[in-house]
This record gives sequence, structure tokens and C-alpha cells, in this order.
Amino acid sequence: MDHFRIPTTRGHKRTPVSIDVTVNGVLNFVDGRITDLSEGGARIDGASMPARSRCEIHYGGQVTYAVVMWAEHDRMGVRFPYELAHGALYNALRSARDAALVEPAQIFHSSRPPVFGRRGLS
Repeated sequence: MDHFRIPTTRGHKRTPVSIDVTVNGVLNFVDGRITDLSEGGARIDGASMPARSRCEIHYGGQVTYAVVMWAEHDRMGVRFPYELAHGALYNALRSARDAALVEPAQIFHSSRPPVFGRRGLS
């Protein structure tokens, strides 16, 4: 019965983010915040809908379709039936990953003048 094995790893790298979205369920619109995002799904805090229900995630004037995989009273995990490959949410994911690649020391070095001390003594 090897064909019933559950995969032990996710297919996509999850990235911590903070993206305010509106989630449209069957009967209502709910504001939430995506706190964990990948090409295959997201965790949305502040919004909850029944597991296995379908919803739309509105962000940046665009809609991304999703299916609720798990839900608690104040958050839920969704899977995208179509992997993120373009659009506003995908661009936000890429920006978050690009920002994570920049080491904090590099940010500070780039904004400092190449002088010694506060008064610029050399």
C-alpha cells in the first residue's frame, strides 16, 4: 500500500509575511492578515471559514482562489488550487523573499559614509 503514503515535506518554501487581505466566503467578506505564504497556500490570521470551503482572497485589486484546509476560531490555512506564479500576491511573496536575503549588516553599511567616527574624522 505504498501509494497511500503521506508526503513528509511541503512542496513549497513557506515565507513569513504580513499582508492585509479581504477573504470572500460564500456569504461574507472578512478582513484578515496573511502571516505565512508560499506558492501553494497561506495561513490567514483574523479570518476563519469552515474546512473544505472555497474562498477568494482579495489583494492588490486581484483575486486568488483558495480552499480552506484547516480552521480555528481566529485563523485558517488555505491551499491554492492553482500555484501562485504571477499577480499581486505572488509579487508580495517575491518581495518578502528578496528582503529576507539581504543581511541586516548590508543594509546599514550601504547607508553609512566611509568615514571614521560621528564627525567624519579620517
